[in-house]
Amino acid sequence: MKTRSNYWQLLPYIRPQWHNIVKGFIGILGYVLATLALITLARQFASVFGGRNLSAIALEISLLATVFLVRGFFQSVQDIYMAKAALRVAFNLRKYIYTHLQKLNLSYFETAKTGDLSYRLTEDVDRVGEVVHKLFHDFIPCVLQLVAIPIYMIWLNWQLTLAIIIVAPLMGVLIGWFGERLRIFSLKSQSHVSDLSAILTEVFSGIRIIQAFAAEKYEIARFSREADRTMKAKYSAERLKAIQIPIIGFLEAVSILILLFVGGWQIATGNLTVDKFVAFLTAGALLIDPIGHVTSNYNEFKQGEASVDRVFELLAIKPTVEEKANALTLPDVSGKVEYRHVSFAYKKGEFVIKDISLLAMPGEAIALVGASGAGKTTFVNLLPRFYDPEAGQILIDGVDIKDVTLDSLRRQIGIVPQETIMFSGTIAQNIAFGQDAFEMKAVEEAAKIANAHQFITQLPDGYDTWVGERGVNLSGGQRQRIAIARAVLRNPRILILDEATSALDSESEALVQEALERLMASRTVFIIAHRLSTVRRCDRILVFERGQIVESGTHEELLTLERRYARFYAQQFS
Repeated sequence: MKTRSNYWQLLPYIRPQWHNIVKGFIGILGYVLATLALITLARQFASVFGGRNLSAIALEISLLATVFLVRGFFQSVQDIYMAKAALRVAFNLRKYIYTHLQKLNLSYFETAKTGDLSYRLTEDVDRVGEVVHKLFHDFIPCVLQLVAIPIYMIWLNWQLTLAIIIVAPLMGVLIGWFGERLRIFSLKSQSHVSDLSAILTEVFSGIRIIQAFAAEKYEIARFSREADRTMKAKYSAERLKAIQIPIIGFLEAVSILILLFVGGWQIATGNLTVDKFVAFLTAGALLIDPIGHVTSNYNEFKQGEASVDRVFELLAIKPTVEEKANALTLPDVSGKVEYRHVSFAYKKGEFVIKDISLLAMPGEAIALVGASGAGKTTFVNLLPRFYDPEAGQILIDGVDIKDVTLDSLRRQIGIVPQETIMFSGTIAQNIAFGQDAFEMKAVEEAAKIANAHQFITQLPDGYDTWVGERGVNLSGGQRQRIAIARAVLRNPRILILDEATSALDSESEALVQEALERLMASRTVFIIAHRLSTVRRCDRILVFERGQIVESGTHEELLTLERRYARFYAQQFS
């Protein structure tokens, strides 16, 4: 999704920093006025120097030193407050984007590249912050100097001023042309870098599979190709800048040569005094630095525009699951769940759930079985509103889930997934995930119910043991029991178990199964399982096929029918 690229989009994030910007702007004005004072003092110094009065020369030197000191003070004020404003803009923008991403539904993250998102939230936002900093800290002061100094120069001698600014339009055209080319190259470069970051994320998370399939050379070649594209895109930008710098430098030199020629001619004809010419030369010298900075900053702004594009592309993405403006808070529920003629499609017209109706009573355990792709996981994902159905209603205790806040809805539902995700932090923090403040006693009780307390207390740091990235220093059974403890601590009335024991060995499965039975007590439970041994004691078993429920009943009833469930069961236990 493409959004129009310009820096005006940053105004809502810049405006709250007006107090810092005003303070910095005072520093800018002081700096520019001190610069103009230097030109005046240079003219006076030239007059005094010609008279060979040592005390007068000493006084002028003291004044020049004082002005330089004052100029430095104002520059510090400008730097401090503009840096503070820019860093705050970057912080608020990053926080807003992160908050926005949290609101997007699962379908977006199923197709988005993790590395690309990380790059946009870090490198791209940092670059936007740097551009804002350059704008206030460098660009605006330089532009003010480029306005104030030429006005002063016109007052000194308009003919000389005209002579040195005659090439200014050409410089402006060239700077604009180079800047636009740099923006295009930077957009390509940043796109390649984010792709490179995405590859790294994939490789480091799947290194076990890569080594198992002896695919190291394949991945190295893939990485090298993307790194080469990144290098070439960056080289194109650097080559363009390398061509631009001497061209602009040559035009600056031409301006100075014209200035010397016209100035010498004016002095020779008596139209210009030496002290005025010295002041004019000083002003011209003081213009060289801001011209160079404006050129450099313009290049950076065009490169930064690519980052603005990428950042606001994320903000332009709208969540497909949204709360109503007047959404209610769902009170504590008993666990009655009703699906009324529910249909859902990931792609328009390709339904994966077709006109399903179901009533689950409080405390009922319902198993969902069927081949992969039959719609089981999609069916339960509609309950916490990870997606919204195309048609039909889902109600909890008679309340349409679209009428309540997402937070109050999801806090009533516990999920134990097939692949347990661990987060950076201690084991206690992982069990109490989502809670800033928690009681250790409650965490320990939850762990005991989940059959996790024993192995946790045997670890060197117990509940304070730091969990490595994705919990790689814990076994699959240990991670699953922590996930169960996480669900126990939340104490939901509705529970979703998505293949919670499918990847475990027999010993771990027995421990996890025992923990699950404790967790399921007195709750409405939806169990997705391929191992039919785990669903025999469920109150009801639903057989899914192509997005529809084709059989429903207890284990014994479905075996008696001798249809799909009976065939599944026979295949597993033959």
